[in-house]
Amino acid sequence: MFGQKRFSGVNSRLNAAFADKHVLIAAHRGSWHGNVIQNTSRAYRAAIMMGADMLETDTTISKDGTVYSLHDGVEPVLLGLSWNAMHLTQAQIESQTCHNSLGVPCLQKVETLDTVFDNLKNGELINIDRSWRARGKVLEVLDRHPHMLSQALVKAPLRERQVLEQLNAHEKKYMFMPICYSLSDVKEALAYENINTVGVELIAKNRDSEMFSKEAIRYIHEQGLFCWVNALVITDYDPEEALYAGLDDDVSINEGPEKGWGALMDMGIDLIQTDWPSLLRDYRRARFGV
Repeated sequence: MFGQKRFSGVNSRLNAAFADKHVLIAAHRGSWHGNVIQNTSRAYRAAIMMGADMLETDTTISKDGTVYSLHDGVEPVLLGLSWNAMHLTQAQIESQTCHNSLGVPCLQKVETLDTVFDNLKNGELINIDRSWRARGKVLEVLDRHPHMLSQALVKAPLRERQVLEQLNAHEKKYMFMPICYSLSDVKEALAYENINTVGVELIAKNRDSEMFSKEAIRYIHEQGLFCWVNALVITDYDPEEALYAGLDDDVSINEGPEKGWGALMDMGIDLIQTDWPSLLRDYRRARFGV
């Protein structure tokens, strides 16, 4: 069981998924291919159909305070705009024409976080990344959707103190996962005893990194926490952009899944985020029969 025993009710859905599947699959911004755009209910529906056990959204906020399921910075590609969404009003954002993965205009729109949560009423787990970009408003949105208490996993780096302080003081104990570059980061996160910390995202830029070791993973497990790794590839142009020492989607596709995803499983990683959930599902099924 991951997480503190006193929060076991909140964490029960997540722990049941681990018991069923052993290693969980998270879909990066959903599955956004063809005419399906990222961070939308359609992308999340596709991800579930493609075998994802958990979804992932990014959040940002409009100039007038509406929280969106959007990774700000993608506006030039998604909306054809040079403006950051945080500098636009709700009306301006929702009036924009989106472009699909082919760069062609489509009828879909950027969705509010409320809309996404309204469409996740069948127990779907979702990781909320970049919550700090929404200026402290994510918990307010979550509180408007009681069913999300057992479905939402908030993620943040330790430098985003506002997120940690909010979670520590908040009455509802949403699941939390810190982004950690070292075991000292893990220890610092666990010092917040009133946060429902259930797992850790491990970052290792190379194989000399402290977090790239079975010993680090064993320590995290001993604290009652799962280990999450991002196998997605931001870019292969800059080695410094590596999220876990090259054990990633590209290696898994180019050299075989056992070289990337399989190596992560061998190390003891419990949850892998990918841009290719159906391929990872097929590998997991071949390996574990689930």
